[in-house]
Amino acid sequence: MFDLEKLLIDVFDPQPEEIVTIAVDLPHDGISDNEEWRARREMAEEWREMFARLGHQRGFTVNPMLTYPATGANNSDLPETGWLEGEEINLLDALKGSTLVVAMTEYSATAPLEEIAKENEDFRAASMPGVSKRMEQSALAADYAEVARRCQVIADAMKGAVLVDVQFSTGHRCWFDIRNREPEIDDGFLPRFKEGDRIINLPSGETFEVPYEGEIEGVPSWTAGTIPVIEDGELVLFHVNANHVGIVEGDGPVAGRYAETFAEDPARTNIAEVAFGVNEMAQVTGNVLEDEKAGFHWAFGRSDHLGGVTGVADFRSPQTVVHQDIVYAKGNAVQIAHAVVIHPDGRTVEIIKDGEYVV
Repeated sequence: MFDLEKLLIDVFDPQPEEIVTIAVDLPHDGISDNEEWRARREMAEEWREMFARLGHQRGFTVNPMLTYPATGANNSDLPETGWLEGEEINLLDALKGSTLVVAMTEYSATAPLEEIAKENEDFRAASMPGVSKRMEQSALAADYAEVARRCQVIADAMKGAVLVDVQFSTGHRCWFDIRNREPEIDDGFLPRFKEGDRIINLPSGETFEVPYEGEIEGVPSWTAGTIPVIEDGELVLFHVNANHVGIVEGDGPVAGRYAETFAEDPARTNIAEVAFGVNEMAQVTGNVLEDEKAGFHWAFGRSDHLGGVTGVADFRSPQTVVHQDIVYAKGNAVQIAHAVVIHPDGRTVEIIKDGEYVV
């Protein structure tokens, strides 16, 4: 059975005198509510109550529920104001005044939370966009010691490498340039004053790296190839060169939608992440927060919150900022036939073969 108290202790280990805040975003104006979003807000209340119980035992403070108007886009800048128990407050001040934030939102707040963490070493946060109660019986119930072990094995394989060579089950292939970068781990461990990245997704369970984006003068990115995407039964091909999607190939409505997405803001064409999800309890249901923890994935758009160089200022407006993951795990239409990490001396480490991890 899922034990929420155990999860909160194992992941966060909140200490005396800490200040814990649960944050949710709210529908408004043209951003309509939905059943899953409403259920998530109820789930957030349950988690806040459990934190409050732990706070009485351990001597830390839990704020009232922090709410704010939804941004309408993943990883956009947060609004200036929010509410604590109906009282209007400065949202960033409320977040910065916490040592631990758990954001159980509709739209991802990972990037702006990263900015706060850069300024304050006594701040950490779990970003949980799209989390659902169902995940308490799947990815949230994982053995996180085992998740951490798996993450570290892949991080060790990627450290110092120059390319991730990925062949898809459709026969298409793409090389992701990981020079000038370090692998990062999201293993579900977030104690106070944790070294390294202090913003995680929850459910957790991935090792990721931002591909080199060509920011060094005279050193172009090697990321290139063809990435297949199947949505609604339609095959779309992303032709990639120098770490950007250059051409969207396809005749159907899905291809048209992606072409419009990239045309609306060219910064969206940036290849922003290459990652391996290793949470064996994660289920593929169409919810990206959990899907990405089940297997290989990549993302396009914003990357600075993960260690890259493409940020809000590179987009045409804050409203067009995106970081969108595309997943290739068991249950997805496209699988990974082969994923190999290549090192400068020619040494290779096979990560996935025929859809299965082999490390």
